[in-house]
Amino acid sequence: MSIGGGIALIVIGAILAYALDFQVAGIDIMLIGYILIAAGVLVTIIGIVFATRRRRTVTEARTAVDPASGEQVTRRSTQDGGGPVI
Repeated sequence: MSIGGGIALIVIGAILAYALDFQVAGIDIMLIGYILIAAGVLVTIIGIVFATRRRRTVTEARTAVDPASGEQVTRRSTQDGGGPVI
């Protein structure tokens, strides 16, 4: 579940909390709506954090001349952001 799933939870929760006006014995529909809205916000934030973390990639290419053979050597390395996911 990612950003789209979180938005879907927010929409379903808002419909339950604000648009419906009926009661079921033993179940508070409005409270379930609020819980779904909170879960949707949390899932959306987590999805955004993971999406931005995946995009932090650093690619570095270095070109040098090998002194022993005189050939041109290219070295490439790729790193991610390196920071912890909070």
